Order: sequence, then structure tokens, then C-alpha cells
Amino acid sequence: MPRIARYSSSRRDPVPALAEDMASPVPAAPDAAEQDTPPTHPPRRMHPAWVALILVLAMNTGMLGYWLVELRQPPPQQLTQKDIDEAVLHTLQTHTLPSQQARAAAKIAPSVVHVTSYVRTRRGTEIERGEGTGVVVVGKGVILTNLHVVQGSRRIEVQFADGTISDASVVNMQPENDLAVLQAGRVPKDLRPAAMRTTEGLQAGDQVIAVGFPFGIGPSVSSGVISGLKREFQSPEGRQVLRNLIQFDAAANPGNSGGPLVTMDGEVVGIVTAILNPTAARTSLGIGFAVPIENAAKAVGSPPF
Repeated sequence: MPRIARYSSSRRDPVPALAEDMASPVPAAPDAAEQDTPPTHPPRRMHPAWVALILVLAMNTGMLGYWLVELRQPPPQQLTQKDIDEAVLHTLQTHTLPSQQARAAAKIAPSVVHVTSYVRTRRGTEIERGEGTGVVVVGKGVILTNLHVVQGSRRIEVQFADGTISDASVVNMQPENDLAVLQAGRVPKDLRPAAMRTTEGLQAGDQVIAVGFPFGIGPSVSSGVISGLKREFQSPEGRQVLRNLIQFDAAANPGNSGGPLVTMDGEVVGIVTAILNPTAARTSLGIGFAVPIENAAKAVGSPPF
């Protein structure tokens, strides 16, 4: 009976396979430089949306840091009335502030003019007859002064605060109040008229200044108070009596005539017109008189206050 072979007693010859492998080409070993160099890849571009998101986050981070710094700052100190009072007191102690009189003088100064009148002699030469003061009340060059400053003159000359010199003419008179209204022929640019106020409410003891050219010196400022109201004055020659005058004690001398009497607000309440001195010296003894500005306004043609 034939034997049945369960397993083959022979094995496949490995040689051919080995030979086949040996016959296959062997890949060359890579160069050392090539082994150290990593493979290169093209750079990847970030999507614009991601860029925008990163920028927003960075900005928010910066703002958050700013807010945190601000939150760490102490709150501003609240000023109290005591703090304000101490600051004002310190300023008053360390700074010299202009007086009320100085502020009033500065306000009226651009409106004050020097008035000089001239006459001719028999030989035809021109000489100075007198001088006084005036105050501009209308910007086009209308000036108030005393009638006795310009009366009888052949020529009138005015000099404004900026140095401008002009001839002037009398355009109106009020003899009962010793007032004359002048019109300048040449007017400076930006001429500032004086501010006027009513004498209503004016009281004895109120501070005032008189501005003018005493003895041609000026403009000069003297300070005083209102001494009384509704006074009368008779001229030394006895030819005229002036009524309803303001009496004041600020120094006034020849040359102050026609100048403004001014309150501490820098407003004109009267026109200086006379001084009382029973001697021949014709100098101030502390008693001066001014025509109320209401009368002066009527001379200019302005309506009463």
C-alpha cells in the first residue's frame, strides 16, 4: 500500500532568492551634507482673518493695561472752600494787584485828550491862550471840555492818547454849565469813547479819580471821594453861578478843567469845572466841582440817562 506523505521532506532552496536579492541594485548611501540639511518646505501664509484677530486682541490687551493703570491712580482731590480761600490768600500775599484807582485810570486813559487854545496878537503871531483837558464821548471825535478853556480862542488843538494831534472846532456850547463840545478834524483809528453813567445813586464818600493835565503835566491822576452833591459855585469875578455841582476832594489844579471825574468802574460821572481857593494862588485846597454828566450829555445832544 502506498505511503501517503503528510509533509514534504524537502524545502525550497533559499539560494535563488538570496541570489535574486544580491542581484538587485543596492541604493547608495546619502551624502553627509545631505543628511544634515533638513528638508525645506514653502512658508505657510497666515489667513487675513487670523491676522486681524491677533491685532484686535493685541489692542484690547493694551487698552486693558491702560485701564488697569488708570484704576491704580488715586482719585483727584476735591477742592473745598478752605482750599480756595487759602489759594486766594496766598495770591494776595505774594502778588501786588492793581488798585481800583489804577484800573479806573487805565480804562479812561484812551479817552482823555489835552486841549490847547491859541490866539493871535496884533502883530499876527500865534500864542497859547490856555490849556485844559477834554474827554472823548463819541467815537467820531466828539469831545467834551469846559467853555472857559476854549472861549475867545482863534484856534483849538487837541492831542489824543496815542499822540495824534488835530485841530478842533466848537460845535456846541452850554454856557450855564461852562461846557463846550468840540469836533476833532483828525481822529485816530479805533478811538475809544469814554463810558458814562448817571449820577443817580452817587453818594458822599464814594471813591473817584480826576484825570487831566494840571499845569500841562499829564495825563495825571488824583484820587479822592465825593464830598457832596447839588453844590453851587460862583466864579471869582462873580459873573457866573454854577448850580447842581458835584463836590469832590481829589486834587484838581489849572489844566484839569474839562477833564473827567471817574468812578472806580472807570465811568464818567462829571466834567471837572472849578476849584475853590479864596487866595490868588489858584491851586487845589481839596475842594473841586464837576458838572454832572447828565448836563454834559444834553450839551452833546444825547438823550438824558
